[in-house]
Amino acid sequence: MSQTNTLRIEGEFTIFRAMELKPVLLATPLVDEVDLSGVTDLDTAGVQLLMVLKKTALAQQRDIKLVAHSPAVIEVFELLNVVAHFGDHLLMSSPAKAASSGATQAGQSRS
Repeated sequence: MSQTNTLRIEGEFTIFRAMELKPVLLATPLVDEVDLSGVTDLDTAGVQLLMVLKKTALAQQRDIKLVAHSPAVIEVFELLNVVAHFGDHLLMSSPAKAASSGATQAGQSRS
């Protein structure tokens, strides 16, 4: 039985945080799973880092799963039309939690 090495990202996943997370995400050995349920904001730098992570895993013949997508992540993935690129099912951690946090996050991110 194999153990999953999961990294949970919380808060903003924007350019400054992506710079901080890059060495962690691309460390050897690569993580097996990235939990995105705590991401409150995502920009193209965060998306690019996730793309690099997937590409690196593919080059190493490994599979990395993105799981528990927050409403902020889903919104950006759909806006940029990159859902198919990642090939992961878009699942939020909890429908009730996602609905309530999505309304709050939408109000915060657009102000």
